[in-house]
Amino acid sequence: VNGAGASASSCARLYISLGVKPENILMLDSRGVLNSRREGLNKYKQAFVRETDADTLEDAMKDADVFLGLSVADVLTSKMLQSMNRDPIVFAMANPNPEITYEKAIAAREDIIFATGRSDYPNQINNVLGFPFIFRGALDVRATSINEEMKIAAVNALASLAKATVPEVVSKAYRVENLHFGRDYIIPKPLDPRLIYHVAPAVAKAAMDSGVARTPIQDWDAYKESLKERMGIENRLIHEVRVKAQQNPKRLVFSEAASFKMLKAVQTIVQENIASPVLLGDKQHIEQLIEEYHLELDGIEILDPTGPGMKKTREKYARKLYKMRQRKGMTVEDALKQMNQPNDFGMMMVNEGDADAFLSGFSSKYADVIRPAIQIAGVRNQHKHIAGMYIVHTKKGPYFFADTTVNIQPSPLTLVDTTVMVADQVSHFGIEPVIALVSYSNFGAIKGTSSFRAKEAIEILHRDYPELIVDGEMQMNYALNTELRKQKFPFTKLGNKKVNTIIFPNLSSGNIAYKMMQEIGGSQVTGPILLGLGKPIHILQMESEVREIVDMAAFAVVDAQFQR
Repeated sequence: VNGAGASASSCARLYISLGVKPENILMLDSRGVLNSRREGLNKYKQAFVRETDADTLEDAMKDADVFLGLSVADVLTSKMLQSMNRDPIVFAMANPNPEITYEKAIAAREDIIFATGRSDYPNQINNVLGFPFIFRGALDVRATSINEEMKIAAVNALASLAKATVPEVVSKAYRVENLHFGRDYIIPKPLDPRLIYHVAPAVAKAAMDSGVARTPIQDWDAYKESLKERMGIENRLIHEVRVKAQQNPKRLVFSEAASFKMLKAVQTIVQENIASPVLLGDKQHIEQLIEEYHLELDGIEILDPTGPGMKKTREKYARKLYKMRQRKGMTVEDALKQMNQPNDFGMMMVNEGDADAFLSGFSSKYADVIRPAIQIAGVRNQHKHIAGMYIVHTKKGPYFFADTTVNIQPSPLTLVDTTVMVADQVSHFGIEPVIALVSYSNFGAIKGTSSFRAKEAIEILHRDYPELIVDGEMQMNYALNTELRKQKFPFTKLGNKKVNTIIFPNLSSGNIAYKMMQEIGGSQVTGPILLGLGKPIHILQMESEVREIVDMAAFAVVDAQFQR
């Protein structure tokens, strides 16, 4: 330990609490090793005096396993590093410049495990990893003190988190595609949003176990969720969908598995027990990607639709598809050709009961995936159309936008069907749908094709679905501003209720609106959630992020639970 101030003494004492033998710690101040030949040492330094022949840093570094620097820049040389044991751990924490630069350290030892306090090098060690969450845990149980047990709990929580799968949001923040535990990632990143709900609960529990907590926590799951909500990490709706999926995971087919993001998402889905994934594609290629990216997917089920082992299944599915489409222009050859496509094959797995749900679209155009989905799954009995819905998560709560992906210029009946499907879906989330059909016109004030369609749809909805809280057509500001709407249009069926569901007059407006909320408003969006299909088949946005894939997988599983 190079440095003998308060931070060095505290670190050394913590190492001892964690199991390091006191006699194995050599501490140095500006004059050298604290050994029995030194005189005039204060009581804090005397606690670390050792019987040793070493006098200098160079002496102390020989055969050392760990170097902790809390001193000054450039005191460590390449030669000193080369004298250390195999796989040396070097924490060069001098600020602003470390005891040896990252470049020199890496050049001196290929096997080095190196960390500094700087953000421009791997393995940044920063107080922000500990102090805020130790204090949070202590405050939440009204601890009378912060003791050694609480500090050790924080250490163990950080160590455990370092070995867990790293969320995509962290990798993106640091511009590293695939962070995983190893020489360049031995400690969580300071911007990791998981820190608060991993470290703080560990500290709080240690305070309770060691008898210094005055307000014990009774429900740990609720406490962790409250920490996430305080930080805006996870909204309640998505959490509830994931929990519901975990209660009864389904067999979920991923037809575009040969990409890092998809496989990373699948790893999270497995770890969180959201679904039982089935990956479609070249097995050898997918397994190579899993190994290359150090993903934990041992034993994952991989099927190659084009492989010889699936020939009988392909032919069975093709016969069934041909029977379904023979009077709609499909030949036997067409059906066999379609079954060589992973998307079509995966959809037939769901249609034939060999899987429960299907997710695709990561690398395919939406129209190219939805076409076979309609051919194979059809439309649910009570509906005549399908539609796409996005959930827009805002500080005011979730909003549900439709149709955002399917119907270009919906007729009044299509608008009615879309409204009913969206209302059903929102109700399944445990939320009362309060629906506005929006337009450039307010209640017939301006005549036009789209406003007329919305007006006619409202008349049908009020007549045939009187239980729905829906009105329109109205401009967006009146839909979202309850007070303004009450003043101007007190007659609406919406009353004093806050609108949470928006039905757009055409695809352009719906698609533009959710993307504008996402990019300008900074809202998180989830979707598109496909409504009205006869089977639980869902289609991603192209190049979806890992979080979006995981969320959509959870929705697909819940959809499968409902349809069963």
